[in-house]
Amino acid sequence: MIPWLFAAAAVAYLVLGRRPEAVPALPPLSPPLPAPPAAAAHGLHPAVVVGLVAPWLILAYSQFANRETPAPEPTPAAGLNLRGTFTGENAASDAAITAALLGALADAIEYDGAHDRRLSTGTQLAELRAVSREYRTSGVSLGARQPLARDAIKAFLDREVGTDGGPIDDAGRARWVKAFREVSRAAAAAIGR
Repeated sequence: MIPWLFAAAAVAYLVLGRRPEAVPALPPLSPPLPAPPAAAAHGLHPAVVVGLVAPWLILAYSQFANRETPAPEPTPAAGLNLRGTFTGENAASDAAITAALLGALADAIEYDGAHDRRLSTGTQLAELRAVSREYRTSGVSLGARQPLARDAIKAFLDREVGTDGGPIDDAGRARWVKAFREVSRAAAAAIGR
């Protein structure tokens, strides 16, 4: 809208700013003022200057005013980021299986801690994850199919829960639950869920 107003003002100035040549000019009431140096040097009438500059102003305004600014990419939450690590034709289903499996394991470990406490060592928790994955995928290795995700998850779990297979206390159990939930969240986020 604003560029059209500029254009209309420039046209009106050009059209209305000129005097018909047939009408004689009235004699000045005072001695003529000297012309400004720029007008004298270039001999350009202000209407011509507006006519030359206005289209460029309109073009510049239309280029910047209608530009859509792209939405910024959401920054990944602190923690594990698995975006781009699930690849190939099975990427979405493998990420969904990983998210569901690790979320269920986190719930199972938390439940066990509040009840029977059959899972009492790091080795048992790692074995539970391996066996659950094997049963859930009918023996298909998601790690072999998704090596980037496998390596990222392994590095994350090693950092968060360690590699010690010994006994775990309540704080250790809470770290396992939190780590598995974080892997579940990151796998779901990798496919936009």
